[in-house]
Amino acid sequence: MENIFKKINELAIRYKDYTPENLARLIRHKSLSTKEEGVALELKRQMEEAGFDEVRIDGLGNVIGRIGNGSKILAIDGHIDVVDIGNPDNWEFDSLGGEISNGYVHGRGTVDQKGGVASFVTAGRILKDLGFDRDLTIYFVGSVMEEDCDGLCWKYLIEEEKIRPDFAISTEPTNLKIYRGHRGRMEMQVSFYGISAHGSAPERGENAIYMAAKTALEIEKLNERLAFDDFLGKGSVTISEIVSSSPSLCAVSDFARIHLDRRLTWGETVDSAVMEIEELIRGMNAKVEVLEYSELAYTGLRYGMKKYYPTWKLEEDHPLVQTGVRAYYNFFGEKPAIDKWTFSTNGVAINGIHGIPTIGFGPGNEVLAHAPNEKIAINDLVIASAFYAAFAYELEL
Repeated sequence: MENIFKKINELAIRYKDYTPENLARLIRHKSLSTKEEGVALELKRQMEEAGFDEVRIDGLGNVIGRIGNGSKILAIDGHIDVVDIGNPDNWEFDSLGGEISNGYVHGRGTVDQKGGVASFVTAGRILKDLGFDRDLTIYFVGSVMEEDCDGLCWKYLIEEEKIRPDFAISTEPTNLKIYRGHRGRMEMQVSFYGISAHGSAPERGENAIYMAAKTALEIEKLNERLAFDDFLGKGSVTISEIVSSSPSLCAVSDFARIHLDRRLTWGETVDSAVMEIEELIRGMNAKVEVLEYSELAYTGLRYGMKKYYPTWKLEEDHPLVQTGVRAYYNFFGEKPAIDKWTFSTNGVAINGIHGIPTIGFGPGNEVLAHAPNEKIAINDLVIASAFYAAFAYELEL
C-alpha cells in the first residue's frame, strides 16, 4: 500500500499544471444557481478526457462521473454553481478570468467551490492511471443549485436517481483540514395581520408593524438563550428582512412580515425552532411558516424542498473520519486538524436528511468564500487531488 501512496503523490505532482488549467476553464463559465449549463458541459468534457468509466448529466443538471463498479459506493461531491461577483470595483483582477499566477488560480468560485471539483477530476485521472480495481464504485458529482438551496441536488440524486452512497466526501473548502459537520439552518417568515384605520386616529386600528417590532425585540433576546454544543457551537436567529403594507401612507399598517435566518445547533430541529417563535407571538394575529424552495433548473425541471437543512456531525472516532486521518497521515506523516464548517453544505441532505456518513476535505480557505479577490493556492489543488485518490485506497470495504 505504501507504494500506491507514493505513486499517487508522484501523479498529483505530475498533474500540478493540469489541475489549475482545468479549474481556470471552469471559472470562465459564470454559473449562478439554475444557470450552470456551460460549466456542466465543460466539467463533463473534463471527466471524459480524464478517462472516467461513465459520465452523464441527470435531470436536474448534476454532472455524474463514475469510476469502478464495486458493491460499495463512495460519493465525492462539489457544487459547480457560484454566487455573483458583487461590486466589480472591489476586485483587483478579472473575477471570471481564471488567471493563473504567483502560485494561485484567481476568480469567483475558485474556493467556493470549483477548486474541489477540479481536484476530484484529477483524482479520477490518477485512479485510472493506477488501474483502480477495488470493490468500490466512486461517483464524482458536480452538483447544481447549492448556493440557492443546499442539499437540493442530493435530495434529487438519492430520491430520484436512486444513487445512495455508503460514504461521502464534500470537497467544500476546509483549508486542507478534515471537517466532520456543521450547524443546520432554516428559513422562516412570520406574518402579522393588523386592522387599518385612518392615520389621524390610530387608536381605531391595530398596527401590524408594532406587533412585528415587539416580536423583533423578543427574537433578539431569544438569540441569547439558544442551545449550545461543545463542537458545533451555539444556535442563532436573526431578522434579515422586514416588510409592511397599509391602504395608504396616511393609514395604520394592516400587514407586516419578518424573515428569519435560523442556525441550528445539535438537538435543535425544525419543530423546536418553530415552537420558539410561536411562543413569542402567542395572542397576536400572526403565523409562522417554514419557507419552500421551488425553481426551474437549467434543464427545465422544476424541483424543490422545504428550506430546512438539518444539523449534522460525525464523532471524531467515526471510521470515516479516521479513514481520512490515515489517508492524510500517509502523505504528511502527521495527523490533520479536525474541525467544522461555519457555513452550510450539501451535507445537510447527504448526512442530515439521509444519514449517510460524510466528511469534508477541500482546497482553499472558507474565509474567501463569497468574497472579492477569491483565489486558491495551486499547492492546495495538488494535495486535495492526492487525498481523494488516497482515500479511495484507504477506505475499508
